[in-house]
Amino acid sequence: MASNNISRRQALTVAVGIAAAAGADGVFAAAPRRPNILWVVSEDNNPFIGCYGDKLARTPTIDALAQHGILYRNVYSNAPVCAPSRFGILTGIYPESCAPANQMRAVAQFPREFATYPEIMRKAGYWCTNSAKTDYNCSVDPAAIWDGQGKEAHWRSRPDDRPFMAVFNYGVSHESQLIGVTEGAVQPAQVRIPGYLPDTPGIRRDYASYYNLIEKMDGQIAARLAELDADGLADDTIVFYYSDNGGVLPRSKRYCYDEGHRCAMVVRVPDKWRHLAPVGPGSSIDTPVSFIDLAPTVLSIAGLAAPAQMRGRAFLGDRIRPPVGLSFGMRNRMDERIDFCRTVTDGRWRYIRNYMPHRPWAQHQAFAWQLRSYQEWDATHREGKLNPAQARFFGQKPYEELYELGSDRDQLVNLVGDGSAAAVLRRMRSAIDEQMLSINDNGFLPEGMAGEGFIPSRDRRVYPLRRVMALASAAARRDPRKLALLRGNLTSPIPVLRYWAATGLLMLGDKAAAARAELRALASGDPSPHVRIAAAEAVAGLGDGALALSVLAPLARDASSWQLQLHALNALTFMPSQPAILPLAREVAISEVLYVRSAARYLAATLDGSFTPAMRIFDLQLMLKKMKESGGEA
Repeated sequence: MASNNISRRQALTVAVGIAAAAGADGVFAAAPRRPNILWVVSEDNNPFIGCYGDKLARTPTIDALAQHGILYRNVYSNAPVCAPSRFGILTGIYPESCAPANQMRAVAQFPREFATYPEIMRKAGYWCTNSAKTDYNCSVDPAAIWDGQGKEAHWRSRPDDRPFMAVFNYGVSHESQLIGVTEGAVQPAQVRIPGYLPDTPGIRRDYASYYNLIEKMDGQIAARLAELDADGLADDTIVFYYSDNGGVLPRSKRYCYDEGHRCAMVVRVPDKWRHLAPVGPGSSIDTPVSFIDLAPTVLSIAGLAAPAQMRGRAFLGDRIRPPVGLSFGMRNRMDERIDFCRTVTDGRWRYIRNYMPHRPWAQHQAFAWQLRSYQEWDATHREGKLNPAQARFFGQKPYEELYELGSDRDQLVNLVGDGSAAAVLRRMRSAIDEQMLSINDNGFLPEGMAGEGFIPSRDRRVYPLRRVMALASAAARRDPRKLALLRGNLTSPIPVLRYWAATGLLMLGDKAAAARAELRALASGDPSPHVRIAAAEAVAGLGDGALALSVLAPLARDASSWQLQLHALNALTFMPSQPAILPLAREVAISEVLYVRSAARYLAATLDGSFTPAMRIFDLQLMLKKMKESGGEA
C-alpha cells in the first residue's frame, strides 16, 4: 500500500493554494451552481432498519430514502464511539494518525495548516451549518469553522441563495436513552438475542427499547425532510442519512466487533444531479465504505479536490475514486478504561488484533454499566450462569481474532488457527500492518507520552514505528521465547520501546520472573511515568506489591495529569490487592475529572466488597456540571 503521508511543507502548499484561489473576502470566485448537501445523522446505531432486512424495524422514512436513493450495505465508522469517529469525519484524517484523537474524549492538536471540510466548502461559496453536536476530539473551534453552529443552525439562516451544506444530529438513539425504558411497537418477546448474551428480561427490554428509539429517530428525520420539501429544495439537495458509529447494546459501542463499527448509510440524489452518483436510484452498493470517505465525498460533490491529508476516497461527485474494498477501525482508551485494538473488514470477514490481551473485554465502564443489559450480563456472570460463549466477554483476549460474518454474524467462532482461513488471515494481517505504517498510527504511544500528533509522531528518534510494531506484537503474543527481546528493550533510550518491553513482561506474568530486578529498577527510576506504571504493575504480579504501590500511589494522586492518574488507577485495579489501595481509591474518588472519579469509585467499591453490577458508579451531576462548563457536551 503506497503511503500518502505528507510533509509539513506540502501541507502548507495546500493551504496556500486554497487561500490564493479565494478572493479578498475569502470566498472563491463564482463557479457553476452545485447541489445543496444535507446530512441527517443519528447517534449510536447499527442498521436496525427495514431496508437492511430487519423485519422488526419500523423505519419508513429511511426505507423510502433507500427506495429512491442508494443503499450502502457495508458502511463502517473508523472508531466504535463518537468522538474519535467525528474527528475523522471532520478532518478526513484517521484519529490514530493524530493522537490523542484516538482516545475517547481528548483534545488532539489539529495542525494549523490543515483545513476541515466545512472550511474548504465555505471558501468555495457554500453556506455551512451544524446543528448541534461537535464532539470533534481536537483543538478545532466549532464556531470558527461553521457559518452557523448550535441548535438553531439551519439552511434557512443563509443570507442568500448560495448552496448549503447542513448537518443535523439526532440524539434520540444515543446510549443515554437506553438508561430508561422506551415503550413502543416492538416488545421484548419479539427481539433476537445474540449468542454472546444471556437471555434475561433486562437485555430483552433494552433491545426492544432500542428498536422503539430507532422508530422515533426515523420520525424526526421525516420532519426534517418535510422542511426541505416545504422550502422547495428537495430537487436541489443531495441527502445523506447515516449513523455516527455502531450501536450501544452490549458489546457494540466501544468494541471492535461489527456491532461497534457497522453503521447505516443511505444517499438520495435528485434527478438533476444524477450524474454525480455511481449508480441509479433504488440501487445498493456492497463494497465497504468508511466514514473517512465522507469529507472527500462532500468536497467532490462540491467540485473540489480533497487536500492531501484526507485519506479517504470520494464515492460520489466529480472525483469518485475506486474503493480499496477494506474498512479499518480502532480502539484505544474508552472513557476511564485503557485498551488497544485494531480491526479491518471487507464486509465478509472481520479481523481484530488485540495489543492488550491481558485486559478483559469487560473492563467496567461507569457510563455503559448504567444500562440494565450490561448490569444483568455482569450479574449473570457473577452467578456462574453463563455458557462459554457468553462468559468469554469477562476473560482475557486472544492476540488475534478472525470471523466469517456470513455464517457467524455474532462473531463467536474465532478462525485464527483454522487452516481453511489461513489465506484470509495472512491478507488481513498484511492489510493492518500496511495501514498502520501508511497512516503513522500513534496508538502505541500511551496517552500523554511525548510524540503524539500528526506531525510530531513522524520523528523516528521518538517513535520508530516499525520497531515499535514488532516489539508490541511480540509482547501481545505473550510468547516466553521473546523474553530476551523484551528484556533487551528495557534499556532502550526510546521511552515507547521501554514501555512496550515492560508491558510485554507484565503480560508474561510469572514467566517474566527472570526480569524482576530490571523491572524493579525501571519502576523505581525510569524518567517516563508511563514506563514506571507498566513496570510497577509487572512487579506487582511478581510479588512486589509494596514497591508497585509506592510507585503508583503518587501518580494516582497527582491531579496535574488526569491521563496519568487513569493509567495508575487502571494498573491498581488489575494488580493484586494491597491494604493501602482502598484508602487511596477513596481519596481520589472525589476528583473533579469524571473518568478519574469513575475509575476510583469502582476500585474502592470492589475492594470494600460493596460493588454490585447495578451500583451507580457514574456521577451524573458531575457530568451535567461539566456539560454546562463546556457549552453542552461532557
